[in-house]
Amino acid sequence: MSPLKFTDQRSKEALENLLGDYTTGHALPRDFYTSDAVYEIDIKQYWNKSWIWVGHISQLAQIGDYMVFEYGPESVIIVRDKQDRILAFQNICRHRGSRICLKKSGSARVFSCPYHAWTYELNGKLRAAREMGSNFNPENYHLLGVHLRVFEGLIFICSAENPPAIELGLSKLQPLVAPFQLAKMKIAHSKVYPVPANWKLALENYMECYHCAPAHTEYSRSHSLKDPAILTEDLRNVLKVKSQQVGIPTLELQINRLTDEMSDMDFYYSRYPLYPGYLTGSKTGAAVAPLLGRLGDYDGGTTDIQIGVLNNFLAYSDHVIGYRFVPVAQQETRLEVVWMVHENAELGRDYTLKDLTWLWDVTSKDDERIIRLNQKGVNSHHYLPGPLSQMEWGIRAFHEVYFSQIKSSLLSG
Repeated sequence: MSPLKFTDQRSKEALENLLGDYTTGHALPRDFYTSDAVYEIDIKQYWNKSWIWVGHISQLAQIGDYMVFEYGPESVIIVRDKQDRILAFQNICRHRGSRICLKKSGSARVFSCPYHAWTYELNGKLRAAREMGSNFNPENYHLLGVHLRVFEGLIFICSAENPPAIELGLSKLQPLVAPFQLAKMKIAHSKVYPVPANWKLALENYMECYHCAPAHTEYSRSHSLKDPAILTEDLRNVLKVKSQQVGIPTLELQINRLTDEMSDMDFYYSRYPLYPGYLTGSKTGAAVAPLLGRLGDYDGGTTDIQIGVLNNFLAYSDHVIGYRFVPVAQQETRLEVVWMVHENAELGRDYTLKDLTWLWDVTSKDDERIIRLNQKGVNSHHYLPGPLSQMEWGIRAFHEVYFSQIKSSLLSG
């Protein structure tokens, strides 16, 4: 896709001035969270040019199974075709642009546009188009393809013509996540928490634990990350020994695209201890599902995993949480939480949704409230961006990557 073009010099200068208003190490200026023009740039320059986690292969188990992922005005079909390949296409008819798939997921033999019945094979090729004349060449009107990458069962898409290089980071991450056998999971539950706020506020909230102690009472009972003073080297060393005993890597991976010439993306892997008495992220500390993959036992820890800034996961010994903060409109975001368990785990026998989802349901409800209040404050014309704390280093990293991509719109506009 071509970069956003500025219609006049004035709009280009407005963005330059806005970028100039940003002070490193501070929250963003108001317009980054409130401007429709900035939101359009966010979708075109950031989301369309990033790898986005859209699901798990277990959702596309049979030929013809498909799902639709949407962000902003964009909609992408992900499908398992007749050659047993997982492919992705823009959900846009090549005739006059209608949406083709109207359901979030399903099974299909072909894709048929509900407007004029143009019909496409599962591999995106145009199969039939009525009354188009003798000069019409169907080979020129296949569905627009979207880049797709499956990593350990996790499906990622990117709509850019030249997507960011992802292979180096995945190759370094793969041995760290291998014991969890993520491909041998299934989605036990998913839930959307609508948030009336800009997507950046929602993402920034996840990128720091400065707010965890005052805002997340339940989370703070079990997760040591909420207090750097408690997360001592001794506590980490105790976890390290246990993790090695049960087969969980304790090496930390941190790749920053702005400092690593070989990577176009940020990657992060770090295991940290839960408080004593907690085997996993649950209300009581007790296990909530069967152990994942090749793990021999519980080590009392959890792992933060990041594959690009937009895709965040939390891996306990018995389940994995996937988090997405998907823009719907300028001040409307889908906070999506996905709970994944071992593929052989049976609901009612091996886990209950109440126990499995309790922690991150109450935590996400907290997040909806604090992000909503954050947006209300930022909307004020009296808002002034304040300095970030040492615990908000993740937001600093996000801002660096975000600005590097947004500035490219000035160079090409």
